[in-house]
Amino acid sequence: MRLSVLLLLFWGSRALSRYHPREITPSYGPLSNEQVTNDTKGQTNPEEHTVKFWYDKSSATLKGRFKTQPREGVAKNLILFLGDGMSPTTVTAARIYFGQLANKSGEEQELIFDTFPYTGLSKTYCVNSQVADSACSGTAYLTGVKNNLHTIGVTADVGYQDWRGMANSDYHTSSIAQWAQEAGKGVGIVTTCKVTDASPTATYANTASRYWQTDQDILKEAPDAQGIQDITRQLVENAPGKNFKVILGGGRETFLLMDQDDGYGNKGLRGDGKDLIQAWKDSKDSKDNATYVTNRDQLLAVNVDKTDHLLGLFHHNHMDYHLEANASHQPTLWEMTTMAIKMMQKEENGYFLFIEGGRIDHGHHDNKAHLALDEVVEFHRAIEVALHLTSEDDTLIVVTADHAHTMTLSGYPSRGSDIITTLQATDDNMTYSTLSYANGPNRNGFEKNGSRHNIVNDDRGAADYRFPTTYYLESETHGGEDVAVYARGPWAHLLVGVFEQTVIPHVMSFAAKIGPAANITVDKSNSTSASPGVGNNMLGLTLTVIILTILY
Repeated sequence: MRLSVLLLLFWGSRALSRYHPREITPSYGPLSNEQVTNDTKGQTNPEEHTVKFWYDKSSATLKGRFKTQPREGVAKNLILFLGDGMSPTTVTAARIYFGQLANKSGEEQELIFDTFPYTGLSKTYCVNSQVADSACSGTAYLTGVKNNLHTIGVTADVGYQDWRGMANSDYHTSSIAQWAQEAGKGVGIVTTCKVTDASPTATYANTASRYWQTDQDILKEAPDAQGIQDITRQLVENAPGKNFKVILGGGRETFLLMDQDDGYGNKGLRGDGKDLIQAWKDSKDSKDNATYVTNRDQLLAVNVDKTDHLLGLFHHNHMDYHLEANASHQPTLWEMTTMAIKMMQKEENGYFLFIEGGRIDHGHHDNKAHLALDEVVEFHRAIEVALHLTSEDDTLIVVTADHAHTMTLSGYPSRGSDIITTLQATDDNMTYSTLSYANGPNRNGFEKNGSRHNIVNDDRGAADYRFPTTYYLESETHGGEDVAVYARGPWAHLLVGVFEQTVIPHVMSFAAKIGPAANITVDKSNSTSASPGVGNNMLGLTLTVIILTILY
C-alpha cells in the first residue's frame, strides 16, 4: 500500500511538472524587448502582496453576503437583459478590457452585473442540437419551451422551414411579453440588432425560420408556403407585437418595399406592397400619440409625457458597432434603455422590457474579439442605467446570455497584460494571442503555402482585427457550454444553481404573478437535511485535499 502511494505521488509530481510547469512566465521567443514591455497595460496594487489585503477583501465580501436578504414581494416590473453570445469567457475578457480602458490591470474590475446578489448557470442546448442558436434559445428563455434550431415560438413538432407545422396554432408557444400584456402591463423591446432578428423575435413571433423576416425570404426558401406571415408582419399586425409600447433597434429594410427609400439612401426588402412603417403608424389611434424616429437626435427629443407608442429604427440593417458608429447619429444602447424605461414608468400596472446587446454575437462570429468585448461594456452601461432608474424592491432584473462562443482566454499572460494585444510564444518559435477562437473566418491564420501565420506584426490593436482561429469557417460557431444568469429584485434568489434555460421566464412569471407560474404557491413546510452519505463524502473530500496538497 505504501509503495502504491509513493508511486502515485512520484507519477503525479512528474505529470504536474509537465502540465503545470513551475516557470509560467512567458518565453516570448521572437518578440522584441519593446514588444514585451508594452504588453503590460496597468499597474498592480502592491498591497496584493500582503495576507491582510486578501483577508480584508474576502471579509468584506462575506459581510456583504450577510446583508443579502431574499425579496419575496410581487415584481411589478420585469427587465430581461440579453447579452447575445456573452459566454463566461466573454464576460471575463470584457471585465479585463473594461478595467484596462481606465488604465487598470483589469482583472480586479467589476462589470455592473458582477455585483448582482444571485447567480446561476443555464443549460442552452435545444431539442435537436447540442449547441443552440439565438432562435431556439430565445424560445427557451422567453417562452419557457425548448424547440428546434432556427425556429422561434413553436414547439419541437415544427422543424426548420416547416411552414405547414408553423401554420398550426396548436404548435405555437406564448412569450412572457404576451403574459405581461394579458396582465395589463406595458411591453417593449430594445436591441442593437434588427428588431426582427432572432432574439427579439422570440418575444412576439411564431415561425419555422428565423430568416423569414420578409415575404421575399419566405418566397425564396418555401415558394409553396401559403397562409403564413413573415416576422415583420407578425410584429406589426399581430398581438403581442402590435401592442408593444416601445420598439427600438435596427432593421428598417424589412419594413419597407424594394423600391422605397428609407430616408438615408437605402432601399427596403419587401415585395408584397406593404409599407409596414406606415402600417404601424396607421394602426395607432390619434389618441395614442405614436412616434416614429430614425436617429439619435429624434430619439432624445421624444416627449415621453406625450408619447404612448414609440418605434425607433436607427439603421437599415443591424445597428453599427459602438466603436464604429457615428455617435452624433446613432443612439447608444444605454440611451435607448433610458428612453425605454422612462416610457415604461408611465405604466400603472408595471411593465416587461427585453433589452439586447446583440452585436456581441456578431463580433465573435467574425473573430473580432475587440468589437465583441466593447459591446459587452456598452451592455454593462445600459444595465447600470437601468439600476439607477428602477428599484430593487419592485423590479426583477435578469441578465443572461442565449449561448456561448468558441473564444478562449489562454496561456499564462502576466497580470495586467493587454487583453487585446498581448502575445505569448509557442514551442515552435511562433506566437499566439491571449484570445483566440476554435473556428471562424480568419484566413490570416495561415500563409498561402499552408504554414501557420505568425501574428507578431499584425495590427492587433485595431478594432476590426480578426483574432487567430484553429479551423477556417465562413462564420465562427456558437459554443455549447452553460451561460451565466445574474439576478436581483423580487424572487431573484430562485435563479441559482444549474437549471434549464426554460426556467428563466417561469421564475419571472412567478415573481410578477403573470402567465403560467402565476398561481404557484410557496411550500416552506419541508426542510432540507443532510443525506446519509454526507459523512462519507466529507471523508473522501478530505483525503482528496490531502493528496492534492502533497502533489502540489
